[in-house]
Amino acid sequence: MIIIDTDVLIEIFDKESKKGDQALQKLKESKENIAITSLNLHEILFGHLKRKKKIKEITSLTTLSFTKKDAELSAEIENMLEKKGRPNTRIDTMIAAIAINNNAKLYTFNKKHFQGIKQLSLFE
Repeated sequence: MIIIDTDVLIEIFDKESKKGDQALQKLKESKENIAITSLNLHEILFGHLKRKKKIKEITSLTTLSFTKKDAELSAEIENMLEKKGRPNTRIDTMIAAIAINNNAKLYTFNKKHFQGIKQLSLFE
C-alpha cells in the first residue's frame, strides 16, 4: 500500500502540473493499493483545494484513520526526533505512524520532513 502525502495530492489534483502528472503515472505503474490518511484529508479540506469536483475525487480514496496505536507510535517518534535535535511537525509524525502501522510506503515530495524516522518506508 502507498499513502499519498498532502503535497503530492496538491500537485496531482490542484495544480495539475507536470510533476503531478509524473507522480500519478508512477502511482499507476506501481499497481499498489493507494490510500490517504484522515490527517491528509483534513489538510486538503481545510482549504488547499477549491474545486468541489477535485474534493470528490480525493474523498473517494481509501482513507486510513488515526488510531490509538498510531497516537502511541507518533508520540514515540516525536520524542525520539526531539532528543536527536530534529524536531518535526506533529502532523508529519502522525502521518508517519499511520504509514508504519499499516505497513505502507509514504509518497511525499517533502522527504526531509520524514528523514530520521527509521521505521518509515518512502515510495520513490
